[in-house]
Amino acid sequence: MTRSTVSTTFVVPAGIAAGAAMRDLDLPNKGPEAVVVVKTADGTLKDLSWIPETDTEVESVAANTEDGRSVIRHSAAHVLAQAVQDGFPGTKLGIGPPIKDGFYYDFDVAEPFTPEDLKGLEKKMKQIIKAGQRFSRRVYESKDEARAELANEPYKLELIDDKGAADDSEVMEVGGAELTAYDNLNPRTGDRIWGDLCRGPHVPTTKYIPAVKLTRSSAAYWRGDQNNADLQRVYGTAWESPEAMDEYLELLAEAEKRDHRKLGAELDLFSFPDEIGSGLPVFHPNGGIIRKELEDYSRLRHAEAGYEFVYTPHATKGELFEKSGHLDWYSDGMYPPMQLDEERNAEGQVTRQAVDYYLKPMNCPMHNLIFDSRGRSYRELPLRLFEFGTVYRYEKSGVVHGLTRARGFTQDDAHIYCTREQMAGEIRDLLQFVIDLLRDYGLDDFYLELSTRNPEKSIGSDEAWEEATEALREAASSFGVELVADPGGAAFYAPKISVQVKDALGRSWQMSTIQVDLMLPDRFDLEYTGSDGQKHRPVMLHRALFGSMERFFGVLTEHYAGAFPAWLAPVQVVGIPVAEQFGDHLETVIRALKKHGIRAQVDHSDDRMQKKIRNHTTQKVPFMLLAGEHDRDAGAVSFRFRDGTQVNEVPVDDAVQRIVDWVHARRNESPTAELLGPAESTVGTA
Repeated sequence: MTRSTVSTTFVVPAGIAAGAAMRDLDLPNKGPEAVVVVKTADGTLKDLSWIPETDTEVESVAANTEDGRSVIRHSAAHVLAQAVQDGFPGTKLGIGPPIKDGFYYDFDVAEPFTPEDLKGLEKKMKQIIKAGQRFSRRVYESKDEARAELANEPYKLELIDDKGAADDSEVMEVGGAELTAYDNLNPRTGDRIWGDLCRGPHVPTTKYIPAVKLTRSSAAYWRGDQNNADLQRVYGTAWESPEAMDEYLELLAEAEKRDHRKLGAELDLFSFPDEIGSGLPVFHPNGGIIRKELEDYSRLRHAEAGYEFVYTPHATKGELFEKSGHLDWYSDGMYPPMQLDEERNAEGQVTRQAVDYYLKPMNCPMHNLIFDSRGRSYRELPLRLFEFGTVYRYEKSGVVHGLTRARGFTQDDAHIYCTREQMAGEIRDLLQFVIDLLRDYGLDDFYLELSTRNPEKSIGSDEAWEEATEALREAASSFGVELVADPGGAAFYAPKISVQVKDALGRSWQMSTIQVDLMLPDRFDLEYTGSDGQKHRPVMLHRALFGSMERFFGVLTEHYAGAFPAWLAPVQVVGIPVAEQFGDHLETVIRALKKHGIRAQVDHSDDRMQKKIRNHTTQKVPFMLLAGEHDRDAGAVSFRFRDGTQVNEVPVDDAVQRIVDWVHARRNESPTAELLGPAESTVGTA
């Protein structure tokens, strides 16, 4: 994207508009670096037409900054709403916030928007933008005045009276000390053309929206609640320049090609049968191979690091989650209870009350029971329990998204019980373990995020939270990796460090998480006997490396665009005979590879050789071995790779050794003629 501009700090005198105060500063008012709003010392964004009551120091905010883009996108959302109400009279307005890389606006409209409708709306938006309509802020004297003006906008009326709406990050209509509207004015006459309830800020005129595009529409519930009205949501994107938008759209097109749901079907990896339910995937044999390789390597590394493997059931009595606090703090994310074990006598009278059972959303309470199953000594600590534990969380249908946001998924979940003295070292070791293992899977671009306490949604003392948070901060800081704050983002029981991984397209994904928990050991009354013979409370560290196997699988699929490293590929080698009579020669090579655990096969289909190469390239097979008359007579094969490069007439033993070495080294690059390199050794014991 276009480089960001360094902001300029200046003073806006009392009674002077911010834009007017800028005129002598030679700040740009056109192009990607144009100043679109200013920012006060407390971080509040203000329109350039804003007039302070006292001299106020501000920073300029350029179009090509994140704040600047956000203002451009929200302004574009207003232009979209104006275009919709102009083209579809009677449409009622919902909300229209900026979001990551774009914006949306929700509408109550008679019929769903068609692709042709979106084209027409985008054309109308560009006409409004070209006209240079001026955004003008107006303060309502009272809520009654606003209600009278918005009498035909039921959703806006609801927001005016909803005290919680101002705390919703996607509600731009209300918030702050005043109730305001923004009018779009004719640039020549100053007449009001259209307006919307909004707290702002906005760009000075529509001409400050240099690039906009509508991307799609979908159904949506008002305020995201399925019990509310059905609306139509239109998504779009807007940027500081056509070049920046083109770059983003190219990235979007590449992301669409890499969509794990699309690749999952094309490569026969997994599916989401309607008969099973939303957010509950099944893995096919090809996907099962990849998942098994991921899990097997993870188990190997955990065993080497001193973890012990445990297994726990998928359902439990509700009293366990009462004890842990999940029913108080996390019940919205849990499936409803199943009432079981009721007993009745012959007359139908209840002799034993039913008990609530829940599908587990977390593994940690069960691991606490394992710790507490017998007395523990300090000599056993740190005790590291590990489980591939499947959990179930009731996500709303609107947020379920393939493998990356599922309702049933398997966590590579570990809980470490240690002393206070061991805590700092264990956290550092955990972070190192996590980072090293992610790199082993080919993910090596990341930063750390520290999620801290939300006082309104947490248990425990201030002192315990401060101790746990500082332990995480100190450990994270020792790695020399960027550490980003996430205020109030912690779970109710513990602060968290998360590893935010960037994929091949530069997108960030939350992967591994580490939590320092001083709360649940208290709730479960966990104890160990110390060297002093006294009982002590252990520290509990929560750690999920992949986050979930499903999510990690989906991220890896998109990171590699389905072209998995050879060690993970479902089919690692395919033999492709130039003609049928050379198939037996390739079968000999394949048998040699299979002895070393390589997943290999010969394509004996009736397709022509070039079609076979295309088919297996499409299926992203890392090694294709070709054989014709010269190869057979020379006891050799020819390598063909995904990128179209080729190495001809490699002796069979040499070829087998190269493949075995590559796969067993777990190399994450795609093999090519250049990367494969010479191999002088012959096959030995793998």
